[in-house]
Amino acid sequence: MNKLGYLLLIFATTFFACNQAVTGTDETLDIDLIESIRDHTPDHNVDYFIFPNPKILSKIPNQDPRNKLTREKVELGKLLYFETGLAQNPKNEVCRETYSCASCHIVTKGFTPGAMQGIADGGIGFGNDGEGRVLMNSYAADDADVQGIRPLSMLNLAYVTNTFWNGQFGAKGVNVGTDDVWAVENDRTEVNHLGYVGLESQNIEGFPLHRLVINDKILDEYGYRAYFDAAYPQVDEQERYTSEVASFAMSAYLRTLMTTDAPFQKFLKGDKSAMTLSQKKGAKLFFGKARCISCHDGTSFNSMNFYRLGTADMYASGGIGTSPYDKKNLGRGGFTGNDDELYAFKVPQLYNVGDYATLFHGSSKRSVREVVEYKVAARSENPRISNNELADRFQPIDNMSEEDITNLVDFLENGLRDPNLIRYVPETLLSGNCFPNNDVVSKQQMGCE
Repeated sequence: MNKLGYLLLIFATTFFACNQAVTGTDETLDIDLIESIRDHTPDHNVDYFIFPNPKILSKIPNQDPRNKLTREKVELGKLLYFETGLAQNPKNEVCRETYSCASCHIVTKGFTPGAMQGIADGGIGFGNDGEGRVLMNSYAADDADVQGIRPLSMLNLAYVTNTFWNGQFGAKGVNVGTDDVWAVENDRTEVNHLGYVGLESQNIEGFPLHRLVINDKILDEYGYRAYFDAAYPQVDEQERYTSEVASFAMSAYLRTLMTTDAPFQKFLKGDKSAMTLSQKKGAKLFFGKARCISCHDGTSFNSMNFYRLGTADMYASGGIGTSPYDKKNLGRGGFTGNDDELYAFKVPQLYNVGDYATLFHGSSKRSVREVVEYKVAARSENPRISNNELADRFQPIDNMSEEDITNLVDFLENGLRDPNLIRYVPETLLSGNCFPNNDVVSKQQMGCE
């Protein structure tokens, strides 16, 4: 081969390799990955992991039979979820109409807090993506609505039958047979006796907990009465304009938050160029030797199982309003009373985790790489949990190289990232208020005034 031919060969090889990196095309890898995915589905069909079109409401799973989805319910819930006007019952007047549900579930952070803790009433500021939210000087930690455990993402909740880290909300699913502990020690689960599934149950309880109110100002001055009428015409007028009905509308909206634009979803639907080669290799690891799928085996890579991983609680990082005695840190066992379930937490979904400010229930990790490295090492960081008390499935992975970790992180951060979550946000609120926060500092930082 002459020099020119050699140079042309080098050019062609380099071009092809670069083109592969950009398009993510590798037929053998694609075939292997699809087969690995099929091996972890109930019917050997990749459709198990494909989300339905959230615009086709009848396709969304796990709806509460007493709150079937309609366009009108979703539209009302979408407005109410971001409506700072609902903050009508703060501890201090200065916080009236300054916070919303979205204060602790920032869209650009994958519907999780922008900081290690979520602060609603008693919080001030926003920063760029919620990282600037802090406790007001005029509020004591005990008076603020501050979460001593990291709020879970609102994404893909249609695949969650029982909500909260310990699964305490909802009368069905994993809570069948636990009714003897509902409302024990004021853990707010008396609502389960109403018979609703997890999302509706938690949102009913969430209204008074987060000091949100439906009143005549909301209904008439801001104009929400007509939206309630359109969404719930079958509900008697004496019961229609209530926080319980508002919580149903929010639940309807939240069920539509599907990460259908993520590259992995597009790959499953046939677009083999949607993911890069690195992301595909990471996905192969996810379903293979990294063993992620052994726990994250649900459609959104979640699960209604609970495992003891030994991660640190939020008080260890200086969280406010929490302590070693916080019942939230006891996990599933804190709800059921079963010692063998103490410190075991629900398996969360994994889409858009690369957007999160913190991860794990105690916000003990600040990046997906830290999470992967922790799981590869499989050693407890919580002084209350020894290594031999960790979940049986949580074992060290000795054969993961740095390249493997990089590829796996790429899949989790980018292959599972829906870049268009803004489509789930209203353009304006009926109140005209700034959102997700409406305090003076937040409005300045977000450019609302």
